[in-house]
Amino acid sequence: MSLSELRTKDVVNTLDGRRLGKVMDIEFDERDGHVDALVVPGEFKVGNMIRGEKCGIVIPWQRICKIGENVILVELEPGDLVED
Repeated sequence: MSLSELRTKDVVNTLDGRRLGKVMDIEFDERDGHVDALVVPGEFKVGNMIRGEKCGIVIPWQRICKIGENVILVELEPGDLVED
């Protein structure tokens, strides 16, 4: 599956049903090429927009439950949300 295919899928947290957004980036291990995490848009902050910074929520690969045709299901506790 390519990044362009992942970017079309909604990411949903199975623990609270919240839609986290669509995949905007991936993090991978450059040594072996394995995907380490998906990144979805973080909370909108005016200061970041002014500085041209993008914020994202990093979802570790181990937290991904299922990648379906239209959605990616993840399991994230409130303390698991790490903004990049």
